[in-house]
Amino acid sequence: MNFNLQTDSTALDFSYQELEEEFVGLLHLDDLDRVISGNPEKVESFNSELEVSLSDAFNDGEGCPQAHLFLQRILYRINRLKLFWYDELENYTNEDSSFLFSLRLKIENAWQGWEEGNTSQQSSGNLSDALRDRVEEDLQPEPSSDGLIIRNEISKAGYLRLLAITSLDGLVEASQLSRMLGGVGNEVQTMLTRILWEEYGSGKFSRKHSTHFATMLEECGMDSRPEAYFDLVPWEVLVNINHSFFLSERKKNFLRYVGGLLYTEVSVPAAFQNIKMAGERLGMGEKGISYWDLHIREDIRHGQWMLDDVALPLIEKYPEQAWDMVKGYDQQKFISARSASAMVESIRRFEFS
Repeated sequence: MNFNLQTDSTALDFSYQELEEEFVGLLHLDDLDRVISGNPEKVESFNSELEVSLSDAFNDGEGCPQAHLFLQRILYRINRLKLFWYDELENYTNEDSSFLFSLRLKIENAWQGWEEGNTSQQSSGNLSDALRDRVEEDLQPEPSSDGLIIRNEISKAGYLRLLAITSLDGLVEASQLSRMLGGVGNEVQTMLTRILWEEYGSGKFSRKHSTHFATMLEECGMDSRPEAYFDLVPWEVLVNINHSFFLSERKKNFLRYVGGLLYTEVSVPAAFQNIKMAGERLGMGEKGISYWDLHIREDIRHGQWMLDDVALPLIEKYPEQAWDMVKGYDQQKFISARSASAMVESIRRFEFS
């Protein structure tokens, strides 16, 4: 089964594509900061166009989708330098560039400020009950319209497109969690490490979750190299990835990250059940749905661990700041739902193009 890599309106328009190509050229310069210091005019046009894109994305309601896509692609390209991809070492020449650092901050500050308005904030009542109520609701939710479309309507080509889009995260799964584990040892750290250990196959490559995703792609005749389908990924899906980087790279956001991870672990079994059922309906075979099946089984347990052994103990440790976990939970729920809707829309456009 051959997967036809076909782009649609997910792709950048020409002007943004040129601007991204300019950025990629900067990213690959030998000692970017030195080059800019000696030739500041080299980035004047890029910086000017970036300001326009920030305004287009974040200063007018939902903003321009093309501006969102451009900015999230730029942010992703910077964030990925925090992980090692077993590629050429020269690709990391500018990982500590002050220009890239300031660019990341500029985009994140505008984007995160905009995201703040997308979810309501709660900071009263009983915090433990607030988290327990959310977990109970999201463990077995009523099927969403997007979930039902995936389960009952998408074609085999649509299922392959779903795999292509989700592969950007699935092939490096749980990598941001690894950024949160260093430091003083305690029971919370130990449980987070245990969850990562299971995500990473308990030290066995064949059991690593990303290996299951690669096997699933190969079974469907698709490219299992990381980022092979980067150009198909909607901006809303990139936000989901970049948001995890934003939280995990700032220890002050530790509680928000935990809240977001709690939602993810709790909600995945129901969400992936729809995808698994779609694969079964389409006759994808055991290997073609193995990743979804594995998560359905394991993440029910992970969600309970996150609540009982991570979130609730952190309430005792940080009683004044622990509402950040609720904020992180609610924000991740919104971002995940928006990402799922964008993916379904991408599939529908592809199927009817």
